[in-house]
Amino acid sequence: MTITRSTDSGISQRTNVYAEREMLKHAGPVTVLEKFGVPKRMPKNKSTTIKFRRPKVFTAKTTPLVEGVTPTATQFEYEDVSATLRQYGEVVVTTDVIEDTHEDPVLNDMVKQAGENIGRTTEALMWAVLKGGTNVFYANGTDRTHVNTPISLASQRAVTRALKAQKAMKHTSMLTGSPNYETKPIEAAYIAVAHTDLENDIRGMPGFTPTVEYGSRSMICPEEIGSVDDVRYVLSPDLNPVLAGGSATLNGMVSAGSANVDIYPVLYFGKEAYGNVALRGQGAVSPSIIPVGVKSKDDPLAQRGYVGWKTWFVCLILNQLWMARLEVAVTDL
Repeated sequence: MTITRSTDSGISQRTNVYAEREMLKHAGPVTVLEKFGVPKRMPKNKSTTIKFRRPKVFTAKTTPLVEGVTPTATQFEYEDVSATLRQYGEVVVTTDVIEDTHEDPVLNDMVKQAGENIGRTTEALMWAVLKGGTNVFYANGTDRTHVNTPISLASQRAVTRALKAQKAMKHTSMLTGSPNYETKPIEAAYIAVAHTDLENDIRGMPGFTPTVEYGSRSMICPEEIGSVDDVRYVLSPDLNPVLAGGSATLNGMVSAGSANVDIYPVLYFGKEAYGNVALRGQGAVSPSIIPVGVKSKDDPLAQRGYVGWKTWFVCLILNQLWMARLEVAVTDL
């Protein structure tokens, strides 16, 4: 009798699925940017090009109808925005000595840490793309090198006024923190994301409402700290500033090198401003686990074990005018 076994990278298929879910579960809490883009599932057996489709916006019809005359029909069309997928991954090694002498569950901890680094990797990739948007505002002055003041209500309102003028819609849904491909409704608002160093300055803005005072309104994610007008602020320590990129006049602002002010980008998003491959659902990550004790020609004494992952990812801006970057300084406490 022939027994068919399904294995992958030294572990059973069932364990492989469990490892993937564990990695995704630990990747989710590290990411904030992924939650507010247009999510796209990773296409299987296609190509390295992924397409985001959006309907072309109709123009207002200001010419009156003529009695008895049918108006010319408007063609409904989509436009494609394409991007090239790229593959990212990591391999972590352990040894039989570590397995034999450590009391900690080394392999499980490696899977969890690998999962967190998946989220950290995609977050860094998205931050690099999104902070390069062309719609830019400054807390003061007309250039990054002039900036030496913190975020203010006036600067926020300048951004939201511009977003509204471009008909940028507010967010009404977002990806959940689940490893699955799921969305949830949220109260309509613009979303702002920034580094955690801005928390005190944001809390000091006139009209700031902390999440503890929301009442019947729910937090959109654990990283949300509160709202000002129709903007909800989400902060993460992984959204790094531009060190010493601002004014040489410190004006009481944070400076890593005490030469120039550090610049902190605050990104404001309308709905469907950017798209990304969602790090959600089965197949989003391909885990690879080879436990210590598996012999091979490269490791004949089975001294090493590995935990690895790989994923395909891309992020792109879909509409430059539906998002904006406000460059600010942070008050040095």
